[in-house]
Amino acid sequence: MPSYQVNRALTQAHYGGGEFAEILEVASEIDPADRESFNRAWVKMGDKVYEIAENYAKAGHSVSARRTYLRAFNYLRTAEFFMTLRDERKIPYYLKCRDAFIKAIHLFDEKPLQMEIPFEAGQANLSFLPAYLFKPTGVKNPPVVVMFGGLDSLAEELYFGIAQHLNERGIAMMAVDGPGQGAALRLNHIHTRYDYNVPGTAVLEYIIENLKDEVDTERVGIGAVSMGGYMAARCAAFEPRFKVCMIFGAVWSYYDIWKNRPDNHPLAEIVQHIVGAENMTEAREKLKNFTLEGVAEKITMPTYILHGEDDRQNFVENAYKVNEVLTCEHVMEIVPKEESGSAHCSVDDFTKTFNMYDWIAEKIKA
Repeated sequence: MPSYQVNRALTQAHYGGGEFAEILEVASEIDPADRESFNRAWVKMGDKVYEIAENYAKAGHSVSARRTYLRAFNYLRTAEFFMTLRDERKIPYYLKCRDAFIKAIHLFDEKPLQMEIPFEAGQANLSFLPAYLFKPTGVKNPPVVVMFGGLDSLAEELYFGIAQHLNERGIAMMAVDGPGQGAALRLNHIHTRYDYNVPGTAVLEYIIENLKDEVDTERVGIGAVSMGGYMAARCAAFEPRFKVCMIFGAVWSYYDIWKNRPDNHPLAEIVQHIVGAENMTEAREKLKNFTLEGVAEKITMPTYILHGEDDRQNFVENAYKVNEVLTCEHVMEIVPKEESGSAHCSVDDFTKTFNMYDWIAEKIKA
């Protein structure tokens, strides 16, 4: 798990999410057998880089500040992700990493829009899903892809690669903290749900009602990554107004992924957190509803599946199962295990995602 996160940061460094030498310095301080050493090393570097960013900002060096805040965000995000709920540092460091990202985007030439999408949390309280709209430069009313992350990931991290690749192809991206993710979970206490089409439709309707001056509301796609492979497919199946569907890492049954994992798995407490369970027995019971059986065949829009053959989080069989039942126009691309990019969500080589983005651009603009 530590090596996977280091590879992830190295790949995101190409998009402003890190510096190779800093990441390798962090890696040198991590003991794979000591989870706290992982947290401590990333926090140390994140705090250091954040302070450098603050000094650049105070001096009025906005370009240097922007780039440095982005690195600080990603280092602190990496640290926060593996902190348990019992760790008193978790929320403060989440807030600090989010603060770094927001300070960075305020210095962008093409400033992303921040928004709060109304969403019902429970029976009585109205809450919201935080989101960012990243728009391509010089394109009036571009098509837009709604993008969810996976597990309890942060909307902000979707900027490092996915947003940039879509923007380069003239497509806007709305990164959303859905139920069980980012601030929706950490601050608004909205747990994940199997019927992810409900938040998917809420986001789509928000776009249609509020963003007609920003994007083409007739050309809205849906995508998601990692556990989000389930979420994107579910949204597409029950919301035919989406024009394309991008499954970046397929999930057939999230229960199947977790049914044989040990209760002390490094991600177990995170899974309990996102579903609102007290233990893994309760969590697994809730995950039984997270399946595409009887669902995937309802998808009607063009759909792209990208999966690594050497994915050790969501085994490649998930992609084959989804592909087998799809009745819509679709493409499945499997990155062979002997190639880079074959790990979970191509975290080791984002160039292997180019075919997916080209295809999505072609279909959403048609």
